[in-house]
Formats: sequence, C-alpha cells, structure tokens
Amino acid sequence: MSAAVAAMVAAVVGVLGTLFAPVTTSWVTRRQRTADELAEERRRNFEDRRTAYTSMNRATGHFHTLLKDALHRMRDGVYTDEDRTRLEEGRRDYRDRYAEAQMIVPGTVLAASRELNVVLAGVDAALKRVDRGLSRDGETAGRLLLDLKAADPQLTAMHRLMRQDLGISD
Repeated sequence: MSAAVAAMVAAVVGVLGTLFAPVTTSWVTRRQRTADELAEERRRNFEDRRTAYTSMNRATGHFHTLLKDALHRMRDGVYTDEDRTRLEEGRRDYRDRYAEAQMIVPGTVLAASRELNVVLAGVDAALKRVDRGLSRDGETAGRLLLDLKAADPQLTAMHRLMRQDLGISD
C-alpha cells in the first residue's frame, strides 16, 4: 500500500469518524436516558405500592380495631352514638384505601385483602343487625368477637404478601 492510499484511507476514516461521532454520542445518550427513565418509573411504582400498602394496612388495622372495640362496648352495654360514628368513619376510610390500592397493587395482595374483607364486612353487617335489634340466630357481640378473631391470620397473610412484594424479608 502506497503512502497516497494510506493517506486516503486515513482521511476517509477520519471523515467517517467525525461524521459518526455525533450519531454515536446521540445513540449512547438516548440509550442512557431510556435506562434512567425506566429506573425512575420502577422507583415511582415501588413508592406508589409502598404508599398504597401503608394506607391500606393502616386503614384495615384501624377498622379491625374499631370493630373489636365496638363489639366489646356492645357486649358490655356501653355502645354509644359516638362509637357508631367512629366506626362509620373507619369503614369509609377502609373502603377508600382499598379502592385506591386496586389500581396499584398486584392481584395477590388484592386477593388477600378480599379474603380479609369477607370477614370484616361480615362482622360489620352482623354488628349492625345486633345494634338494631335484628340479630340472626346466634348473633351476639360475644360470638362476633370470636368471628372477628378469624381475621387475624388473614391480616397477617396480607401483611406478609405486601412485605414480600416490596422485597422485605423476615
């Protein structure tokens, strides 16, 4: 290869390098930006789930506690309108947090929440019947407290699934 051909090849390579450098830089930058956007979206999704879990957990636990307190007070004959109001507010908050979570959390957590809701809603409906003097056979505050105890393992299962989804191991 002569010096002239070598110079020509070097010139072509230099020109091509100059022409393709911005394209290559742009491609690398775009690829990095896409990776950064995906990482940010994953982080946002994680934060949204964690926030939903925190709200759901708080509202579920609060509603469970309000039901238990109401049943104890009903059993003891000291259930008041203030208790009823507190329970209704807790019920609404519980429903709202569940509705918000439906759009964010995975199906396994929703399924666990639904199973828990069957117990909580059943006890809540029975409590209302007892309170109104329309109880069914065997429905008493004492019996409903035992029924509410069935929610404990389901509450634990829901918490475990939430923690697993967030990558928290025991």
